[in-house]
Amino acid sequence: MNGMETETKQSAKTRGKALVKAAILVGFVVLAITLIRFTPIKNYLTAEALGNFLEMAGHWAPVLYMLIYAIGVCLFLPGTLLTGLGAAIFGAYWGFLYVWIGAMLGASSAFFIGRTLGREFAASLIGDRLKKYDDAIERNGFATVLYLRLVYFPFTPMNFGMGLTKVRFKDYFFGTGLGIIVGTFIFTFFIGTLKEVWASGNWGELISFKVFFSIGLFIFSFFIPKIIKKIKGA
Repeated sequence: MNGMETETKQSAKTRGKALVKAAILVGFVVLAITLIRFTPIKNYLTAEALGNFLEMAGHWAPVLYMLIYAIGVCLFLPGTLLTGLGAAIFGAYWGFLYVWIGAMLGASSAFFIGRTLGREFAASLIGDRLKKYDDAIERNGFATVLYLRLVYFPFTPMNFGMGLTKVRFKDYFFGTGLGIIVGTFIFTFFIGTLKEVWASGNWGELISFKVFFSIGLFIFSFFIPKIIKKIKGA
């Protein structure tokens, strides 16, 4: 009897600890969204403000940009703002590299926040019906993450959400890294190319192969999710 009471107390203690962690996670998300959307801090997170800050950073600009991107991902800053900023400041190619690294740092950080604070509580809520899906994600983690990235599943919610599942970090990391390459390159190449033309003032370059190629890639990016879904359904 004492053994059963002890086990019950330990179980209640474990559930209570998981609930506290989950409450901290929810509080973190609410606080992050509130700071970004409803406080004066949002005035410092515009493309113009961040661009001026990075221009003053000199040689440290790439490092600071990647850190800003990583933190921004965890604070639910729009990815299009951060990606477009990187392409505009650093160009199509270096911009792509810095955006990709920043996105990976942010995605990994958000995953660990979700895993540390929310996994125990999520596991306690999973019944027999949901457990098979959780187990399937663990077995097919890389393919699942890669597919969701290729069909442009919302980036930040997925980062935190995957931390709540049984997916291995290794599968999540490589699935994310490979899955965001195409979309990231297309968007940074498009923005970076147009910025180069704008900066040069040579408007004749608007009819160059590079510009048309970047526009074509950008348009093609909107069809990627449909193509992937059609291939998967075949």
